[in-house]
Amino acid sequence: MENQKAKVKTELEHRAYKYSIAIIEFLDSLPKDVSTTIITKQLLRSATSIGANVVEAKGASSKRDFTNFFNYALKSANESLYWLGLLRDAKKINDKRLEYLLSETKELANILGSSVLTLRGKR
Repeated sequence: MENQKAKVKTELEHRAYKYSIAIIEFLDSLPKDVSTTIITKQLLRSATSIGANVVEAKGASSKRDFTNFFNYALKSANESLYWLGLLRDAKKINDKRLEYLLSETKELANILGSSVLTLRGKR
């Protein structure tokens, strides 16, 4: 069972890392107007923070600390959804990659949310 948990954590780290790379590539392709530049900086911070917090959880000193890192990752995923939705709704880009990133962000948020509930014993 412990081995299975370690495998799931490693898969989540890998998935979050690939997501960060996809975000970087996507953002580098966007127009460089004032509003898009500001939004992309915010999105870059929040999106890459997801994986960073998942990795930080590995070094947690307690279950509570571990749970907090996953909760921070969840908050970053929710913030990323906001910025991606803003880019879409402001019609800054019409691209299939945006829909993929929205979908992947939602899936990461669902995984993290479920994990936080489990860690807190509410599931």
